[in-house]
This record gives sequence, C-alpha cells and structure tokens, in this order.
Amino acid sequence: MITKKNQKYYMIGMVAISVMISSFAFYFYQVFFSPNTLTESQQPVSLKIPSNANFKQVSDILTENKIITDVISFSFVSKIMKYQDNVKPGLYTIQPKMSNKDLVSLLRSGKQTPVQLTFNNIRTKEDLAEKITNKLEMKDEQFLRLLKDSLYIRKFEFEEETIMSMFIPNTYEVYWNTSPEQLFDRMYREYNNFWNDERKEKARVLGMTPEEVSTLASIVQAETAKRDERPKVAGVYINRLERNIPLQADPTLVFALGDFTIKRVLNVHKEIESPYNTYKYAGLPPGPINLPEISSLDAVLNYQDHNYLYFCAKEDFSGYHVFSTNLRDHLNQARKYQNALNAAKIYQ
Repeated sequence: MITKKNQKYYMIGMVAISVMISSFAFYFYQVFFSPNTLTESQQPVSLKIPSNANFKQVSDILTENKIITDVISFSFVSKIMKYQDNVKPGLYTIQPKMSNKDLVSLLRSGKQTPVQLTFNNIRTKEDLAEKITNKLEMKDEQFLRLLKDSLYIRKFEFEEETIMSMFIPNTYEVYWNTSPEQLFDRMYREYNNFWNDERKEKARVLGMTPEEVSTLASIVQAETAKRDERPKVAGVYINRLERNIPLQADPTLVFALGDFTIKRVLNVHKEIESPYNTYKYAGLPPGPINLPEISSLDAVLNYQDHNYLYFCAKEDFSGYHVFSTNLRDHLNQARKYQNALNAAKIYQ
C-alpha cells in the first residue's frame, strides 16, 4: 500500500523526470534547430572542403573562418547524422543563420555550388593551365602536365601541336574539386558538342579538319580584334591556301619567336627556322597559335567570299585593315602603315 509519504516522493520524482525530459527535449531542439551559422551576418559565404579532408579539418575550417558559433553542438549533430565519417569535398554556399541540422544535411548531401569557369585571351598551354584552373582546387601545374603528356592527349585523338584546339573558349559550370582528368573529359564533350554536323560539314566543304579550322581561326583572331572583320580576313587566307600562296601571317612569326611583346615584325624575324614560319612554308602551321574564340572559328567556317589576297592595317590605328587584290596596292598601303609606325616611334 502506497503511503502518503511515498506518494509525495513519487510525485516529486515524476515532476523531476518530466523536467529532465523537457530540458533534454529543449536542448535537443536547440542543438538541432537553432541558428548556428553566420549569426551576425546577412551575407552567405563559400566553404571549400579540400579533397581527402576529414571531419576535424572541416570543423577547423568552419571555426577558423567564424562560419559556425558553437562547434560542440555542430559536432554532436554531425555524429548523430553520421556525417563525421561521410565527409564530401567541394564548394558549398553557407547561408546566414542555418541550423546545425540544415548545415549537416547540406554538407552530407554533397550538393555543391558550381563554379563559373571562363577562359579566353589565351596564347600558350601555360596560359590555358593558369586561367582554366584559377577558380578550381587543382593546381595549374597538374593540368599543364596533362596538356603536355603526348600519350594522354592521344586518347582524345589530338597531338601535342593540336590539343589546344580541343578547348572552346566559353563559360562553363564545373565543380570546384573537379580533377584534371575530369576537366579534360568535360572539355572533350564540349568540343564534340560544338563540332556538330553543320559545322563539320562546313569544314569538309573547306577541305579542312576541325583542328585545321582552329589553326586558321587562331591566325585570323591574332590578325584582327574586330569580330566583324574576321570573315573577310578568313577569306583572304582561304584564297591564299587555294592558290598555294604562303600565308605570310605575322602573328605566326611572333608565336614561333615566343616573344609576344613584338609590335612590329621585321625582315630579320622572317628568317626564323620554324614550321610556324608562314613566310617560309606554305599551308597551315602544325597547330593553333592561340585559343580561337567561337566567333573566330565561325568566321572561318562562314568566311567572306571575295578576291582579296592581301590586307594591311590602316594607318589610323583603328584596328581595321585595307584589303587588296594585287601586290602593288598592298605595298602602297603597307608603306603608309610603316610611316605611321615610324611617326609613332614604334620600331619593334
């Protein structure tokens, strides 16, 4: 028989247990659902979790960058939600005042924020490696190593001289922790997407492969920065190729010399022994001398049909050119341009 005294103890015990359960439930709720990220900020931040990072490293990054306020509660929730042994690398966008549950759910899901990857104005493999990786986890030397690996690039059916034509300058979405090999695969897919049946047919009509189109487009692009003029310049080079006349493209000499500070090509430059010397050798050089933009590639595929065989920069330095059908007119314009260079004291 329960005495009044025992009843009193029982009630006290029940109240104490209820208080404990309520306190634990409240604490549990607080730990899981109370804001714990960027509590004093209104702006989201990017969190980079390196490849092969463990939970302690993630926790340290969050703490050192003041992304989370309470590391103990974050660790507790991570343990309960089995994230501590399931860390996924990548770039994540952390919103202000996220709860531990939301934060751990995001990181555990691996739902990264893609990186906008843009590359253009590129001359060399070193330029490409630097610009294509500058927003990614990988180092430029890792990517450059593959660019120069003749065995590796042959699996994409390119050679050392033509591999640059596989990269179509544009803006792409990729993940921050994409590996060099994954990025190569992605760029190869984009290359094949660009070279659709319509473009391949236009190249075939020209008697060129896509790589040869890229090579000519790189020369056209180096000759003029004016996009509206590129189909006309392309037409000149198509005419010269059809007549087996050397292209005599100054930018190919600059590429052969490897000195991109040259503003005025001189006769001495034309003596360099190189397959890229289009004054010495007719036809196209072995590969592109820069990374041609889509507008340059399409300028070749949709070249302007005309009878011009020569062009020379205008003496007003507008960036446009004067086109000629004969050598006499061309030499007259070249003289005007050379006089303008002398007047501007541009000698090399």
